[in-house]
Formats: sequence, C-alpha cells, structure tokens
Amino acid sequence: MSTRDSERVLITIEDGIAIVTLNRPEKYNGLDMPMFEAITRAARTLKKDRSVRAIILNGAGDAFCSGLDVKTVSKNPVNFLKLLVKPGRRISNLAQNVGYLWRDVPAPVIAVTHGYCFGGGFQIALGADFRFSTSDCEFSIMESKWGLIPDMSLTVTLRELVPIDLAKELTMTARRFDGTEAKAMGLVSRVSDDPMAEAMNFARELAERSPDAVAASKLLFNRNWNATDRTALDWETKLQKKVLGRANQRIAVARNSGSPDKPYQDRRDF
Repeated sequence: MSTRDSERVLITIEDGIAIVTLNRPEKYNGLDMPMFEAITRAARTLKKDRSVRAIILNGAGDAFCSGLDVKTVSKNPVNFLKLLVKPGRRISNLAQNVGYLWRDVPAPVIAVTHGYCFGGGFQIALGADFRFSTSDCEFSIMESKWGLIPDMSLTVTLRELVPIDLAKELTMTARRFDGTEAKAMGLVSRVSDDPMAEAMNFARELAERSPDAVAASKLLFNRNWNATDRTALDWETKLQKKVLGRANQRIAVARNSGSPDKPYQDRRDF
C-alpha cells in the first residue's frame, strides 16, 4: 500500500511497517512551510493508524534534512508567526510538531540519517525513539550560527540523551560532528554502513511483539523518564492494567506456547 501525503512527504506501508520519506531532495530536504505541514500531517495520520507496528523516518537524496530553509520561509514574515503561534490547547506549535509529534505516535519510530542532519533536521531525528546513522553523517544543532536558539522540541528530547553541559556546548557552538561521535555521545542508537537495512530488520523484530506491549512501553518511558518515583510507579500500574489479559497479551502467550503464527490484532488505543 502506498499513500502520497503531499509531494513533500511520502508514506509507504507494508506488513505493518510505515516508511516515511522527506521528499525535497533538491534542497537537501530543507524545511519550508509545505514540509512543516506535511510532516505534521504524516505524524498525526500514523498516530491514528492502529495497524502500523513500526515507522522508519528517512530522507530522499543526499541528506536526511538540512534544517530550516531560511531563505524560502523568510520570504513571507507571516510564516514565522505561523510556525511559532501555539493554537488552542495543543502542547506544541507548528515548528515543534515536526519533532515532538513523533513521540506522540504509539508505534516506535526509527530515524535513519545520512548526509546532513542539521538544525531542525536533527530535532526531527531526536523526536524518534531510535536513530540509525551512517558514520559520516554530519550533525549540528546549528541555530546559534544564525543567532537563534533551537525551537523544534529539542529541549524535551535532548535532555533524555545527554548531560546538560554537553547540550549547552553543542547548542552554543553549533559545531558539526559525525555519526561516530554522535554514537559516542549517546545521540545515535546505531552506526552502520547500511542503516536503512538495519532499521528495516529492527522494525520487523518489533513487529513480532505485541503491538500493545510495544506502544505501552514507549508511553511508559516517555512519561516516566524524568518523572517522580510516585508518578513513574503509578504509570507502570496504569499501563499494565491496559495490556494485562487483553487480546494481544493472550496472543503473545499463545505465540510462546505452541501457536507461533497466531496473528496479533491491531493495537489498542493508548
């Protein structure tokens, strides 16, 4: 099954694995307004699709994403207002959506990076649950080069991966570093000559687990990583009650007790 979610983002779903491709290769997948809107739509669409078991997020052409296309976006000053205004009671604005909304998708998200992963592109990758990269992919929190600060959800996602002094260093200096250093710093999950193939193998492995358990695990850690002990323990119990004895938990038991091919049902809502 293939779906075109505007020409800026392509979504292909097969065997429960969604491949989301940023598709502006002639601009190194730079973020213009249609790209912001298309990424937001893609995340919200996949959040609702309970048949999706894992998501691979990648970029077409020679880069994952080079960040904000400043020249194009700044042609209309109203664009910055559109990016930064938070509508209604939503937790994130349009600029933040491209990174933050992937955390809100119940299925695990694997970002596959290559070429350039700068600024807003890096913040998109940080919104994923896992990052698989080539060793020579270049990363940078590049905003300070232009006299700006990161504003696409990095202050939520980066703090889970590195200590505060390193976060400040990378943000203040805007220095570039490669995939090997990113792995050493804990910013990348795996480095590989073929990260897309590794991501696909990992996605298939995840698809062999109960989609309810996988989604509940994602929510468990996203809610609890910086929570108090009381809150964390409460969420453990709350989520266990949502999976214990339910159809997919019973199927998981059956798959380990003589019926390995018994198919899982679509994920419950979380």
